[in-house]
Amino acid sequence: MNSVVIYTDGGCEGNPGPGGWGAVVRCGANVREISGGELATTNNRMELMAAIEALSTLSERSEVSLFTDSQYVKNGITQWIRGWKRKGWVTFTKEPVKNVDLWKRLDQLVAQHQVTWKWVKGHAGHADNERCDGLAGREIAKLKQQYSKAERQAALEAFKNPAADKSADVSVNFVGQSSPRPVTAELFKTVGPHSVPVAARTLQQASLFD
Repeated sequence: MNSVVIYTDGGCEGNPGPGGWGAVVRCGANVREISGGELATTNNRMELMAAIEALSTLSERSEVSLFTDSQYVKNGITQWIRGWKRKGWVTFTKEPVKNVDLWKRLDQLVAQHQVTWKWVKGHAGHADNERCDGLAGREIAKLKQQYSKAERQAALEAFKNPAADKSADVSVNFVGQSSPRPVTAELFKTVGPHSVPVAARTLQQASLFD
């Protein structure tokens, strides 16, 4: 079984607002960095996405040490999730679990590996944690450069009001595309109760993970 070390981080401006996530995946001498972002999201969703996408890079069952600076992610996956699942994905106050779509994805991925979750203090000078923070920040900066303030605001309103009409024609440039493309219902990625346009991910790959 491969021994893998993963560091993850995520965040957003505004909470909710434009967000980014980043991860560093290490297996021996092989290192992979991945990152991505969404126009309208929350800090917690980006922290979850970082862990989800990092685990998704592993092509076979592995022994994983996963470092996160999010107590929400660590406590959620190691403690709270058992009660959520037993109660049908509601909290002890009978409220629906927030970000349930991402928690279910993470739960499925964790079941495929032997994962040890470790908390690391953010912004404390740890190289890989700082690198993840930089990757997440870079994705946020890319979104802010690529989309106008009006476009970001439209995405934010769609995120806050998931029942509202998502078919407004707003021209945007997606990462890696050379021409504007309208934001319509077809361009929205469903994320639980919310639907928001999602920027293409940036991947730097090592052959070990293919």
